Amino acid sequence: MERVIDLKDKKVLVVGLGKTGFATARFLVAMGARVTVTDRREGAAIEGIDSLEEMGVTVECGGHHMETFLGSDLIVVSPGVPYGLRHLREARDGGVETMSEIELASSFIDIPIVAVTGTNGKTTTTTLLGEIFSEEGREIFVGGNIGTPLVEYLLSGRRAEAIILEVSSFQLEGIKRFRPRVAILLNITEDHLDRYGSIDEYCEAKFRIFENQKGDDLAIVNGDDPLILSRIETVKVPPRVVPFSLAGSSGSGIFFRDGEIIYAGAEGEERYPTGRFKLKGRHNLENIMAAIVAARQSGISRETIVETVERFNGLPHRMEAVRKIGGVWYYNDSKGTNVGALLKSLEGVEGPVILIAGGKDKGGDYSLLKDAAAEKVKLLILLGEAKAKIRGAIGAAAETVPAGSLEEAVRIASSRCAPGDTVLLSPACSSFDMFKNFEDRGEQFKRLVHQL
Repeated sequence: MERVIDLKDKKVLVVGLGKTGFATARFLVAMGARVTVTDRREGAAIEGIDSLEEMGVTVECGGHHMETFLGSDLIVVSPGVPYGLRHLREARDGGVETMSEIELASSFIDIPIVAVTGTNGKTTTTTLLGEIFSEEGREIFVGGNIGTPLVEYLLSGRRAEAIILEVSSFQLEGIKRFRPRVAILLNITEDHLDRYGSIDEYCEAKFRIFENQKGDDLAIVNGDDPLILSRIETVKVPPRVVPFSLAGSSGSGIFFRDGEIIYAGAEGEERYPTGRFKLKGRHNLENIMAAIVAARQSGISRETIVETVERFNGLPHRMEAVRKIGGVWYYNDSKGTNVGALLKSLEGVEGPVILIAGGKDKGGDYSLLKDAAAEKVKLLILLGEAKAKIRGAIGAAAETVPAGSLEEAVRIASSRCAPGDTVLLSPACSSFDMFKNFEDRGEQFKRLVHQL
């Protein structure tokens, strides 16, 4: 295909040396660019830095240099780097083009992209779609925010029929021409308000997924989400919009009613009984509905979708059933890193809940949990930096106790539970105050439960 971006001999700066930054640097070198990478961490703390230097990449670690930013022809920003960074602002003001890795990579891709975003459920929906497409025999690439950078597809030399991409708001901040043929917006709840100034700014970032769609593209949106419904009509060039809903409404789109998902598609009404689905919880019904529409609109058969969904077990750290002890289920929902995720998880649990929550605060409004806590939470065990803030917001809704460690929290939960209860780790916070990441937190929780 004709290249949108000519990289040969261009001075390109990659900001941030995580997995995406490394892959981007390798791609840029392969395309003939003169590459510099920069990271605030010291080089000794970055594994693999020597491999970049061996490729001829200039490495600047231990801080950013303004002259490097201002002297670049192009800057590619890794997802974890805020676009409000002073060096980036001044570079943009000076006329230097900046973009995200998905913008760069998609400029060299001419096959259909199915992109999934939303505050919660992105990884589950992306993974499920990948399984559905693969079961149909499609050659696909699954990546993005799910763990494999999009640029890895270009480095692989593969030729896929479609790309299934998880996209975060951070990645969407840096797009210009990124155009998914199918764009899914699962939900919007308060998250990352430590990075965004307001919920409106966060919504604007999410809605950029539709920014470059055309009238023949498809937008799949949550028809029950007021923040989405209030903004979808403002999209500049409206794509075809298909809503999904748990409210049991009729008409166009896809909805849930009386134990069935009902899809009003081009070939008439289709029914998907949910009794044999392994994924539990109302939030997962939303994820499944979005995946059904995206798959059917991409030509995947109903039979393939049913077979795949019925055997799909979900993902680690997302309402993962760990163990049942004495009539008590223990669930690991360590990926529940915001208030909306915790609310969805509580909705999917029957019976009294002993909830382990807390961690590093992300600016969420914990008072939104008050009603759910009063209705479902038997005991609230709070951890981490945010425990005082959470207790102040919802402590009156349920009996609340602090814990100095996850080990202590599990010990308290196991001593206070009774048959029919559920012990749920769903922190509504990030993990970085006490753990490496949410996976580390979840694995430690599972280990502690198995030791009971």
